Amino acid sequence: MHLLEQVGGWIESLIAAIGYPGIVLAMAIENIFPPIPSEAVLPFAGALSAKGELSFWGVIAAGTAGSLIGAVVLYAIGYVAREAGVRRIVEVYGKYVFISERDLDRSAAWFERYGEAIIFFGRLIPLVRSIISVPAGYTRMNMVRFLVYTTLGTTLWNLILTYLGRVLGENWADISELMAPYENGVLILMGLAVGVFIGWRGVRWRRQRTES
Repeated sequence: MHLLEQVGGWIESLIAAIGYPGIVLAMAIENIFPPIPSEAVLPFAGALSAKGELSFWGVIAAGTAGSLIGAVVLYAIGYVAREAGVRRIVEVYGKYVFISERDLDRSAAWFERYGEAIIFFGRLIPLVRSIISVPAGYTRMNMVRFLVYTTLGTTLWNLILTYLGRVLGENWADISELMAPYENGVLILMGLAVGVFIGWRGVRWRRQRTES
């Protein structure tokens, strides 16, 4: 928690110092390193827009640009390393960015279960919104469609966070308390959905073996 608080302070200083480029950089890093939450970036920038220090739509544009940069980096890693290579990377270095193979399995299961549409909806799901770009890369998802879905989903998420920060103003840090029930609920549903999907695949596999 102390580390995340330090990161949050650094992000605030960065945005306050250089404005929109700071938002782009912070959101790119947030996408590549999921432990850094977007809730520490956009609500603060939204609060600054309420005071007239930044433009509301400028914040959203900068946030979306940064998110796209981060998403493309992860897509490229998946594309080049393929699934086996990604798993080796996560096994060796995942602990340093708080990503486990289980997280990767969840994202891969969601991508396999829901197809390319999860690239859009996944941007609204904690942790998945970053990692989902990796299976999109190693499955060779069409880059144009990947960018379109990512842009749409990211813009919607950024709009929500920036607006909440603008409304809360000086109390923008309370966003974590407001988002906690939503994020916990989504994580529970995600876990249940993945469990059901894996169970269904197991039943189908056994049935196919029996028939053959």
